[in-house]
Amino acid sequence: MRPSLVLASASPFRRTLLVNAGLSFEARAAEIDERALEQRLESSGASPADVALVLAEAKAKDVARHFPGALVIGSDQTMSLGSRVYHKPRDLAEAAEHLLSLSGKTHSLNSAVVLIRDDAVVWRHVSTASMTVRRLRQGFIDRHLERVGAKALTSVGAYQLEGEGIQLFERIDGDYFTILGLPMLPLLSRLREMGAIDA
Repeated sequence: MRPSLVLASASPFRRTLLVNAGLSFEARAAEIDERALEQRLESSGASPADVALVLAEAKAKDVARHFPGALVIGSDQTMSLGSRVYHKPRDLAEAAEHLLSLSGKTHSLNSAVVLIRDDAVVWRHVSTASMTVRRLRQGFIDRHLERVGAKALTSVGAYQLEGEGIQLFERIDGDYFTILGLPMLPLLSRLREMGAIDA
């Protein structure tokens, strides 16, 4: 039996969000070169929100080829401070540089979600959260990264809000699910409107 709902992602966080919401779905990772596509978009002057949308759509379209007729959820997130777009740090030294550059400033997390059936975009949405990092001393950053270790390398901001990363922040304006990388409330609302899940 073919699934009617598919998540185009290998992210355990996104899978868990859908499972916890009670959705029945299949998950499959997209096979696209995200970094190459992202670099082309950034060099063309696309906004961070537009980059997130295009990447979400590319993931969903890639996976939709394997699931004819299914509704495919694609999602992506970008993080930006002014004109700088951040990527996952390669090592702890780069993670420390990320955190120092965010100190005392407000950055944006742009989370995009797209619904695709076959090759047609059915719906797209971007939610943005504003994240204000408190002023951080280098010594604190070093001790923080020593405690969290390699976990700091798994997200673009070098922090996990659901863990010790919460200690980095002074103020957060935005939806928790947007911060995690999948705007659940607008997604669930749209799925209900489409009759894809129980209303």
